[in-house]
Amino acid sequence: MAASAERLRHAWGVHAVYVTTLKPGVVELRLVGFDVLRRVRMPRKLRPDLLRVPVALREDATPFVRDYRTVPHQLTLGATLSGKSMYLRHLVAGLARQPVALVGIDCKRGVELAPFAPRLSALATDPEQAAELLPVLIKEMEDRYDLIKARQGIALSMPDEEITSDIWGLSEHKRPVPVVLFVDEVAELFLVATKKDEERRDEMVTQLIRLAQLGRAAGIYLEVCGQRFGAELGKGATMLRAQLTGRVCHRVNDEASAKMALGDIAPEAVSAACAIAPELPGLAVAGDTSGGWSRIRTPYLSLGDAAETCRESAHLVPDLPALKPFRPDVPVRPPAETPSPVVRPRPVTD
Repeated sequence: MAASAERLRHAWGVHAVYVTTLKPGVVELRLVGFDVLRRVRMPRKLRPDLLRVPVALREDATPFVRDYRTVPHQLTLGATLSGKSMYLRHLVAGLARQPVALVGIDCKRGVELAPFAPRLSALATDPEQAAELLPVLIKEMEDRYDLIKARQGIALSMPDEEITSDIWGLSEHKRPVPVVLFVDEVAELFLVATKKDEERRDEMVTQLIRLAQLGRAAGIYLEVCGQRFGAELGKGATMLRAQLTGRVCHRVNDEASAKMALGDIAPEAVSAACAIAPELPGLAVAGDTSGGWSRIRTPYLSLGDAAETCRESAHLVPDLPALKPFRPDVPVRPPAETPSPVVRPRPVTD
């Protein structure tokens, strides 16, 4: 069936035919009549679940869902005007409506994540602040592991199904809130200008690698974004990439970045990522360590709409005392001016 897909496409006069094996003996043929990535329209009946956010559309017209429970950590690359920021907006706006703690590290002085400040539990806008925030997240992760180990105090009366190795096995009233850490411009954490900064850089990279290795069981998930990512960033770059299961590569400026994102999981996807045209922002190649990959495109979402969603859901910011010192300042919106009446009121006289 897969070998006949191209002939079926010509015979039926459609844009593409996709063959999927559902189970032994059952094959699904999906016919797409036009290029759905030219004008993206997300399906209307989408029900986001906890830590599951539909962010884009695949080329076979199915939604691409970012599922943190299945793919805990992800690397997202994209050059300027490639649509990487649009992808990040959809993630933040989708998670803002859920009982999740959102933490941001934006080394571009916060220009990407600062508009979402009402919904963020913590925000670092330069490497110095990031060096202070990451140890707090490490301590939070260690405290959660202590909670899990205390729950694992195995007694004879404890049923086997209640023994757990992550926070999802805890009862709902004892389960810590999940934390999603967004790291924008990750290369800024690796780059150093002087030898004095090397020690701080090595410490931050080590902490990121620890969060990527151990954070899933503690309910801490990473979304690492950047324009460029390669081994030349320094010690720890390749090790960090190895812990990031999901990969999304938008248009990049060099083939080395595409290879760094997709070369180790799906080498044939590298050429597809390098062929993305500049006039199609939001188009990307998504893959994971299982070897599968597909072309996706994120629909347009204005910065104002995403920021308004964060303002409306500001009451969902969870109470995490350790992150309160890093809570960003939320600017007070000026009151809307009341329009003057068209007809001036006339006083009533005796």
